[in-house]
Amino acid sequence: MQKILAALLAWLQSLFSTPKRAAATSGGAAAGVLAAVAAFVGPWEGERLEAYLDRIADPPVWTVCFGETRGVQQGDSYTSADCQQMLIEALADYHAGLARCVASLPDQPQGVQVALTSWAYNVGVGAACGSTLARLANAADWQAACQQLARWNRAGGQPVAGLTNRRAAEQRLCLNSLEG
Repeated sequence: MQKILAALLAWLQSLFSTPKRAAATSGGAAAGVLAAVAAFVGPWEGERLEAYLDRIADPPVWTVCFGETRGVQQGDSYTSADCQQMLIEALADYHAGLARCVASLPDQPQGVQVALTSWAYNVGVGAACGSTLARLANAADWQAACQQLARWNRAGGQPVAGLTNRRAAEQRLCLNSLEG
């Protein structure tokens, strides 16, 4: 799994090695940004075609596909194509939600948008928008904002190895996309 994640991170970093600005579409984030976020998020979330009870959530919540919880009920099942579409739609919502509180997000390099949308998808828009990271981004201190990602590695107050690894990958992508 580590080799797959390392290869995915290398591929994503190659996409964003030159700071490219993604033009926003009338529907929000550019399709290329959403596709890149989906490629980044998928391996971290894992795909599950049958609904399962996520017991880490408090209270536990029915979850399916790549961490989708909205409208999921016990017994739900989806195809992989359904899950991919659901993920893209959810990521568009999370990107838009984050862009409402960090207005310059769509003007940032794609790697920044990918990293921060992945983070917001994992922690929620409310938590993201109320964070020091968002405050720093709104002050145009993008380096410091990217460095804040490492702080978001806990569940239930305890550090979680998977979250530590995910935040490190998001942070590397975010910071590397600012270089250039």
